Amino acid sequence: MKVHAIKGQPHPFDSSRQLQRKLYLAAKKSRNRRFHALYDRIYRPDILWRAWVEVKANGGGAGIDGKTLQVIETEGVANFLEALHRELKEGKYRPLPVKRVYIPKADGSQRPLGIPTVRDRVVQQACRIVIEPVFEANFQDCSYGFRPKRSAVQAVQKVKDDLVFGWQVVDADIRGFFDNLNHELLMSLVARRISDRRVLKLIRSWLKSGIMVAGEWEAVDGGTPQGGVISPLLANIYLHVLDMYWMRDFSHLGKLVRYCDDFVIVCYHRWQAEEAMKAVQGIMKRLKLELHPEKSKLVNLNEAGFDFLGFHFHKVQSRVSGKSAPLTWPSRKAMKAIRAKIHDLTSVRWLRIPLQEILNNLAPVIRGWCGYFRRGNATDQLQALDRYVRRRLYKNFWRRGNRRSNKVKDAFCRWWESVKVEPFYLKGYCGGTLRKPLGESGRKAV
Repeated sequence: MKVHAIKGQPHPFDSSRQLQRKLYLAAKKSRNRRFHALYDRIYRPDILWRAWVEVKANGGGAGIDGKTLQVIETEGVANFLEALHRELKEGKYRPLPVKRVYIPKADGSQRPLGIPTVRDRVVQQACRIVIEPVFEANFQDCSYGFRPKRSAVQAVQKVKDDLVFGWQVVDADIRGFFDNLNHELLMSLVARRISDRRVLKLIRSWLKSGIMVAGEWEAVDGGTPQGGVISPLLANIYLHVLDMYWMRDFSHLGKLVRYCDDFVIVCYHRWQAEEAMKAVQGIMKRLKLELHPEKSKLVNLNEAGFDFLGFHFHKVQSRVSGKSAPLTWPSRKAMKAIRAKIHDLTSVRWLRIPLQEILNNLAPVIRGWCGYFRRGNATDQLQALDRYVRRRLYKNFWRRGNRRSNKVKDAFCRWWESVKVEPFYLKGYCGGTLRKPLGESGRKAV
């Protein structure tokens, strides 16, 4: 199977992108058209190669078969994709159960994740490449999660813009969304646009593959595993019903902004927010879901704020104009998470490695966090994190030297001035751009 382009040939992704463009335009032209010949596109060599590249870029661990990305590269990617191509073409492909793992949540509970095998992730990604344009043509503008050319940053900015004239917010949380998706309802929604029985059978096989817990196989009656490559697309297909009903019947009540299963509705009057909450509860019943009774609430921005996608939103009175304006900064949960990460990277277990290596480990974490949160009105939070980094590094420096010496602080200050520490706060940085050239780093003393 030849997938690499040689010099002078088109990029190997060009043909797959042309296919996506054709499917999108066809679906956009006819909103009710059902596509019947998609399965043979999924096992096309160029589609499988692109799927492999994207799965590799996302990383991730091994499934129940124990094969990691590195193992497959060692054994040969070409042979791996050739075997997948043959299995799919001959109808012999069968997915393996997903491996169930748990990650801790901020409230002390655990979030279940399902890790498919690399083999299944590649096939899921290939399927997503082919069918996503068909559904993308129907998705509403209020949806931002896991969609091409859309991001959480755009969703945050949209909420902030809507809050200029909005004072009441429906802060909704769907209880156990990924665990409670109804399979039959989901498949009926997929079948509205896809009539290819082999594609429908492929998607159903992933939903029914089951999970492996402590070496034991367990069947699943609902839900789609968080961690599956195709799960975000299936989630968007399922919640497109919410978007559709809202934009058609309830948009006069407020503005909906949804990022996968996390959404808010910004309203002007209290009665609109109350009606919006009732409308959402009615739509959830149609979808056989329910809102979390404790986490879903109405927020009056005259009295409180709310968290969405890691940011805290609040209205604050301007000292200049006297008018209230929406402000955003990292939420307490986000601040706690990044402090925990900094604490871990500067803890006593790293005393054996050079301080410069600790700085090198901190730099990508800080850059990645700031790439998302260094916007809005986060100056105080960013400066506080800079002070926290300095305190943690000072404590690590102190543990390496003579603790009784009065010169440790002076030595640390000299070291601090001699190294480059990635800052959280950049002077003049506002809304994703620099207002003026960088000057001093603006780091404050301990």
